[in-house]
Amino acid sequence: MQTVILLTKAALKKAEEIYGPYAVQPAPQYTLFQAKKPGVTITAYQSGKVMFQGPENEKEAAIWANNIDRSKTAASSVSGKTPAKPASKNKHNESALPTDFKDWGVIGSDEVGAGAYFGPLTTAAVYVSRDQVPKLRAMGFADSKTLTDDKIVKLAPYIIENLPYHIVNLTPDFYNQKQQSGQNVVAMKALSHNFAHNKVIAKLNGEKPDGMLIDQFVQESSYNRYLQKNKQVKAPVKAYFKTKGEQEHVAVAAASVLARYVELQTMEQLSKEAGMKLPIGAGKEADRVAAQIMKSGKNLGHFAKLHFANTEKAKKLL
Repeated sequence: MQTVILLTKAALKKAEEIYGPYAVQPAPQYTLFQAKKPGVTITAYQSGKVMFQGPENEKEAAIWANNIDRSKTAASSVSGKTPAKPASKNKHNESALPTDFKDWGVIGSDEVGAGAYFGPLTTAAVYVSRDQVPKLRAMGFADSKTLTDDKIVKLAPYIIENLPYHIVNLTPDFYNQKQQSGQNVVAMKALSHNFAHNKVIAKLNGEKPDGMLIDQFVQESSYNRYLQKNKQVKAPVKAYFKTKGEQEHVAVAAASVLARYVELQTMEQLSKEAGMKLPIGAGKEADRVAAQIMKSGKNLGHFAKLHFANTEKAKKLL
C-alpha cells in the first residue's frame, strides 16, 4: 500500500520541517529524509519524489495534493514498480475557497517550530477585517519562512498594536510534558490553533468573521477528532484548511509572522539561559549544542523537544 507524489522544492523543504519530529535516524541511503507516523512511513528523495507507505498512505499524501510539481512527472516509483496514482484534490482533502475569499474578513492561523529541536511550538491566530486586508498586503506580509528576521521584527508590532490576535507558545518544558503523556505534535497543533481561534473571537465584541483559514497540517476530519478527544469546544466560525494558506489570505501570513516573532523572542531568552546560542532546525549543530548543554549540567528538556532523534545523537557525542 503506497502512494508516490512529486513535490515542488518549496513543499519538499516544508515537508522536511513538518516531519522532523518523526524522523528516522539515520535516514536510509539516497534519501533526503524518512519519517514514521502511526499508520504511515514517509520517505523523501532529493528528486522531489515522496513515497507514503502503510494503511494511512492515501490520507497522508492527500495533505500535499496542492504541492505536486506539475512540471515533471512521477512516472515511475522509487522501487521501479508502477506507482500509485498521486493524491488528487477532493472535498476530503483541502477546502474549496470562495472566489472572493482573499478579500474576506478572516481569522488566519499558523504555527512555527514543529520541526526545530530547540525552542517552542508557537501558534498564532490573527483577525484581519475586510478594511485591513489591502493595508497588510501593501506592507508585505507573507509566509515567515520567506522573510528575514529583521523584516519580521518590523512587521509584527503592527499586528500587536492594531489587530485582534492570540498566541499559544508551548515552551519545551510544557511541550515535553504533553508529549511524554501521550500527546503527539499534531494534536498539540490542533488544540493550539483552536484555542487561539476562540480567544480571538472573544476579543471581537460580537463582530463575526467571514471565516477562518488554517494553514493545513492535518486533514480536517483528524483535526476535529483531536478537538473532540480532548473535549475542546470548536470555534463557532466556518474553518477552511489550505496548505500554503498565506497565499490564500493575508491573515495567515500575519499569523505566520507573529508566531515567528514570538519564537525568535523565546529563542533569544532560552539562549541567554543556556549561555550559548541555540540553533534553529534539527541538524548536526543542534546535536553539538545539546551535548554541550548536557555536559554543563543544565536540564536539556528546558531548551529542547526531547523526543527528537537529536537527543540520542547528542548523548553519543558526550
